[in-house]
Amino acid sequence: MSLDRPGHDQRYAIDASKIAHELGWVPQETFESGMRKTVAWYLANPTWWQAILDGRYQGERLGLSQ
Repeated sequence: MSLDRPGHDQRYAIDASKIAHELGWVPQETFESGMRKTVAWYLANPTWWQAILDGRYQGERLGLSQ
């Protein structure tokens, strides 16, 4: 949410019609399928989000080898 304009976040939505027309790009997911996959990921990875809720996550990137 934009703190300076509460409720106006919708104006930042992406219109992909230009890239679809000029490059032939099409999204691989619909909004609905993307949301289902996102929810499924969070349900399958509680150790990741639990660290956020517990205050243990310090912003480091996880899952990357050094």
